[in-house]
Amino acid sequence: MTIRDYLSSEARRISEKALSDFTDSGAWHRLIPERRRQYREMMCLDVLPPYERRCPLNVKVTGTVERPKYRIEKLYYESLPNVFVTANLYLPKQEGATGSRRQYPGVLYVCGHADTQKVHYQAHPRRFAELGFACLIVDTVQLGEVRGFHHGCYREGWFHWISRGYSPAAIEAINGIRGLDLLAQRSDVNGNKLGVTGISGGGAVTWWIAAADERIKAAASVCGTSTLESYIADRTIDGHCDCMWPTNTYGWDLPDVGALIAPRPLLIASQDRDPLFTIHSVHEVHRQLATLYRRLGAAANLKLVETPGGHAYHEHSRTSIFSWFARHLQGREITPGMIGDIDDSPQMQEPLETLRVYIDGGPPGNRTPTIHDELCALAAPPRITTMDELKQARENVIAGLREKTFAAFPAQPPRLDLKIEYQFADGGTSGARFAFTSEEGWRLRGVSTRSAAVTLPAHVVVALRGQDEPRGDLERFASQIGAPWQKVIFEPRGTGDTAWGQELQWHLRRAAAWTGRTIASMRVWDTLRAIEAARSLPGVDGSRISLAARGEMAAVALYAALLDGRIHSLILESPPATQNASSSKDGRGEAIEMLNCLRTTDLPQIAGLLFPTEIVVAGEFPESYAWAESVYKRLGSPDKFTHIADVRNWRPS
Repeated sequence: MTIRDYLSSEARRISEKALSDFTDSGAWHRLIPERRRQYREMMCLDVLPPYERRCPLNVKVTGTVERPKYRIEKLYYESLPNVFVTANLYLPKQEGATGSRRQYPGVLYVCGHADTQKVHYQAHPRRFAELGFACLIVDTVQLGEVRGFHHGCYREGWFHWISRGYSPAAIEAINGIRGLDLLAQRSDVNGNKLGVTGISGGGAVTWWIAAADERIKAAASVCGTSTLESYIADRTIDGHCDCMWPTNTYGWDLPDVGALIAPRPLLIASQDRDPLFTIHSVHEVHRQLATLYRRLGAAANLKLVETPGGHAYHEHSRTSIFSWFARHLQGREITPGMIGDIDDSPQMQEPLETLRVYIDGGPPGNRTPTIHDELCALAAPPRITTMDELKQARENVIAGLREKTFAAFPAQPPRLDLKIEYQFADGGTSGARFAFTSEEGWRLRGVSTRSAAVTLPAHVVVALRGQDEPRGDLERFASQIGAPWQKVIFEPRGTGDTAWGQELQWHLRRAAAWTGRTIASMRVWDTLRAIEAARSLPGVDGSRISLAARGEMAAVALYAALLDGRIHSLILESPPATQNASSSKDGRGEAIEMLNCLRTTDLPQIAGLLFPTEIVVAGEFPESYAWAESVYKRLGSPDKFTHIADVRNWRPS
């Protein structure tokens, strides 16, 4: 099995099981509260308090544009403390009005990835206003007037977003929800009649907002719908921004998000030759949701509009959306053919300067450019002064990791099926190559060597092969460990017989995360299985298994040691200082990110929680590991945590 085959298969499994628990309306009503909780967690929405406790929006109108049929308020609002969102609000002109003001249904228009945002898409909110809606069009974090980042993993090499549990889908959803707050608080908007729509990135964010906020009474996503299987198997993910998928802690597909929207009206519009959203995947999402809507007695509230062409609006998709909102927000039945399309003629388009919100610069202290580093709370090192505190902290961390980081581990592991493939002897050294099944479809290998000096039953050190490690380097490192132990060279996924080229690394790191795992977490599982295999080798003392690793594989060894709970000693050369650090922009090189791990722990904390396991750090000693060293000192065994310049200088105690 290749890694691409594996990830495609896992994505297919997730897609096929989507909505499978919603067997009838009773099951939906019973399960949906917990699904909403999971969704809020995956989207970091817990940072947004309930409506009545949210920070003031502090709306500032910086200018007004008057036109015959509508007016535009240029404004910004504060979605979170010091996070400011630029927007234009299109309002119908009051007709001969005296006395009380009329209330309009509100539509939130969320922009795609067009560079000029509210300028590029202005014809849509303009048409909504002409049809009698109040339409708020909001800029994205990435391309607004003060620019932040969507392309962390995609372009910047910020794969530690995965470890932080951060997706820009989260901040876009939060900004959109606060946009709904803005509409609902206005006297000229009917807060009980709110909708959301957008295309491309805005089409995806339409899903995120409608699922998160039950005030949405109608939603229309355009060119923003796909199955996870298609994203991975068809490799459309390679063309997608990081905002197109949440942190997938619980192994969801898009229909699972749709279950949070049901039974409210949802229109899915897609083109039949969109290279980013394959039409067969759109059909599958619609098929699965149609079954759920029927079970909820709301079949008419789900609609698919398929039009010819690539990644773009079509006249019929636009007019279908206007008709959809007229029906569900205004109570008017107007066919797409009668409701009228946008007017995108050049003379109707407002220039950028007319629609700009920040005339003389934005408010000071805007956190938009750094919100990716601040939205998700990270775990602090636990307070450990006693063995009881250590045990409790370790128990909490392991439980958190199993639920939030390693949930994709096989629930029912296949039989190990350990086989000795061949044996060898060379002078005073004997050994064997062996193979075992780590996960269904993955047959991994190791080589075990034992010198004549090794006493049986043998203490074994399992050394972990790194990706693209020069031939013979790991063997030399293992031979320099000055202990009379049996040595096992183990090749986890991505090394040895299962190696893949670095040119695939960028794709794999993103694709794996979208399925709820990472390259590093897969290797942690492989290492746990390798430990099990080592304990089963002839002549081995299963109670004395050690791990040795260098560089990025030291991160894998630390987590495997913690989860195994029986490792005798850990020998690490130049371990990474933290998982909260960026990578190369092209995705090549070390891949130590693990889903959500920084919400629970970090590498130095793992090292401290391993007490009293002996830990040897050779080569570069990151300052961050001083915390772990202090734990060993406080608990009375400073000699069990050592750092030395060269592994050859160490001898077991």
